Amino acid sequence: MEISVFDIFKVGLGPSSSHTVGPMVAARRFVTSLDSENILSSVTRMEITLFGSLALTGSGHGTPDALILGLLGKDPTTVDLNESVQLLSDVKKRRKINLLMKYNIDFDLKKHIIMKRRERLPFHPNGMNFKAYNKSKLIINKEYYSIGGGFVVSAEEAQKDAKSTETKVSPHSFSSAADLLEKCDREKLSVASLMLKLETEKRTKEEVINRLEFIWRTMDECIIDGCRSSGLLPGKLGIPKRAPLLLQRLINHPKSDPIMALDWVNLYAIAVNEENASGQRVVTAPTNGAAGIIPAVIRYFLEFTYESTVDKIPDFLLTAGAIGALYKKNASLSGAEVGCQGEVGVACSMAAAGLAAVLGADNAKIAQAAEIGMEHNLGLTCDPIAGLVQVPCIERNAMGAVKAINAARLAILSDGKHFVSLDSVIRTMRQTGADMKAKYKETSRGGLAVNVIEC
Repeated sequence: MEISVFDIFKVGLGPSSSHTVGPMVAARRFVTSLDSENILSSVTRMEITLFGSLALTGSGHGTPDALILGLLGKDPTTVDLNESVQLLSDVKKRRKINLLMKYNIDFDLKKHIIMKRRERLPFHPNGMNFKAYNKSKLIINKEYYSIGGGFVVSAEEAQKDAKSTETKVSPHSFSSAADLLEKCDREKLSVASLMLKLETEKRTKEEVINRLEFIWRTMDECIIDGCRSSGLLPGKLGIPKRAPLLLQRLINHPKSDPIMALDWVNLYAIAVNEENASGQRVVTAPTNGAAGIIPAVIRYFLEFTYESTVDKIPDFLLTAGAIGALYKKNASLSGAEVGCQGEVGVACSMAAAGLAAVLGADNAKIAQAAEIGMEHNLGLTCDPIAGLVQVPCIERNAMGAVKAINAARLAILSDGKHFVSLDSVIRTMRQTGADMKAKYKETSRGGLAVNVIEC
């Protein structure tokens, strides 16, 4: 399966691509499939079971609400946020749900969404089981997995992918960083140009550029909204939003500080992730938990470098998307599978590559920037306090953005040769994630999640 840049960058709802966007997509897929088979009208009861990480941190990540919206037929990219508040309130108050806004059935969250925290389905920690009944008779039973970055596969699709020996269908497709660099060298193309050739096999160049510009506008609007939004983050921690205060302090800060740019990068990353934590619309980049890194680094490029121009943003996103595709193909984007190295670590790697590209680096240095960005995030755990995408997640995006900038600068100033290859670090990330104990992988059963008092 070819991975598009628009698979890596998707518009969705916070606070989690795996635990909010994925379950919403899965629930919508389930009821839509029932409707297409003319089964939905006969359904009288629906039962959803969440396993592993989805059960352990789902409440803090908004999974039950996402499932409700999905069953109502809402899509994470287009759902009206104001309307969704009323819809959720109605379902919880009436204990009824209007499947695809067509068929009403009884639905009580406490009875019909079941959490199996100590069990997991075979393919992935983020497993879901959907059952539809006609009275006491089971009509259909379906498993889905939310595998990171908003990607969802059914059990059948997961088995098919595991057995697949499909050959590459495009002359521009690539399976590894070495393959990517070899194709770019042979065709005398930049990473962004090769990725653009892949994208324009399915869309016109104008469509690709327009969609990339929309992705950036959505990211930038998220920064702006986050800088304006005050109050407390949702959930029991009662953490105040920092972005508005940081903005005011930076506006009044003496301009003589030589590294003040990093303060602004911190602000931009925090603003986006506070929006994400509040359940607002963000761009998975490549996940919601790491959504602030790439927008913050693009803002750094536009505001603090001599080479900056908005015309280069598509090249940034295409380059970053190519790197994200390598991690998706050869490792994971899921905090529940490999820890936060698969989220913040990948976003840092992608941002470093994108920044290096728009600052004029050649392909070898772009790959080197991506490698440095991940190398120094290896082993990063996913240990959200209270199962909320807040601590350490929000601040971790600020740190990831600064690391990405430094990785790009290190690569640009080098001779283009590096002891560790990008493929090696991707392979190491996957192996490290496999070796990591489950309590450090988005379960809130280890690390800061158990060593910091919640209230």
